[in-house]
Amino acid sequence: MRSLLTKLFGVLFSALCLHVSVDAADKIRIAIPGTGPFLTFSLAQKKGFFKDEGLDAEIIQIRGGSVARAALLTGDLDYYSVVAVGARSAIQGLPTRLVACYLPTPPNVLVARPECKSVKDLKGKTIAVSVFGNPPHVVGQMILRHYGLDPEKEVKFVAAGEGNPSRLAQMNQGLVEAAVVSPPFDFVGKKMGFHVLANAYELFTYPDVGLIASAKKIKEKPDEVKRAIKAGIKANRYIRANREGTVQVLTEWLKTDREIAAATYDFLSKAINDDGNLREKGFRLLIEDVKKTLKVDREHSVRLQIFRF
Repeated sequence: MRSLLTKLFGVLFSALCLHVSVDAADKIRIAIPGTGPFLTFSLAQKKGFFKDEGLDAEIIQIRGGSVARAALLTGDLDYYSVVAVGARSAIQGLPTRLVACYLPTPPNVLVARPECKSVKDLKGKTIAVSVFGNPPHVVGQMILRHYGLDPEKEVKFVAAGEGNPSRLAQMNQGLVEAAVVSPPFDFVGKKMGFHVLANAYELFTYPDVGLIASAKKIKEKPDEVKRAIKAGIKANRYIRANREGTVQVLTEWLKTDREIAAATYDFLSKAINDDGNLREKGFRLLIEDVKKTLKVDREHSVRLQIFRF
């Protein structure tokens, strides 16, 4: 396993800030698949942290991981944000690298209908996730194991699609007893009368949001990569230190009311990190899950690149 960890990604550990002098902003494109958990990038743009690092960042939404991966490898995209996609790509032999991790814990919450008071009450019940093999499904299985249930034998998972609202709707209609959602839909679920049974970030680490670049990008523009990482670190530090300012950004970005924005903040501020580092234990879990999904048993030898700030 250690050889896998030392050769799968070039992980950029960042702790100290380095002043970078640039004459003109470098244009970069960063893709995210959704909103809430990917706040780091939107806030870094809105608060000028990319600009401070000499970067003119365009944040675009691309829902399909395979589409984003292809764009990353052709150079049409500079960075992607889903750690699991980077892991899958690298294990499949593609030249992608995880260069920072901003959300080292899964932004997933297990919610259930009122009759289910605890995770163990889900034995024999049906749980809605997004797509089989995607993070909500994997994290849902991990939560069940944590509480002593066998996710393959004692519950049934159904794929309800990428939208959190559809999972809550299925619960509301009585089609499923529980669902794995991300914020702010845990808060929405509570307002609908559902129970929050478990917050994944309180139970284990499992990297979710980060910065993925191509090996070509790292080789040709290492300084740009460092500056992009720093902007994300600054954003996360701002989020932790400035509740009101962040809630305002969330209100505008999510196009929602302050109550929903505040609930999203209260969740994310506890789950993000402030240094861009990757936690090894969670990384090991992710790699094993990706290998299992891909049905890959062989070890990989990838060198470890460490960029110091």
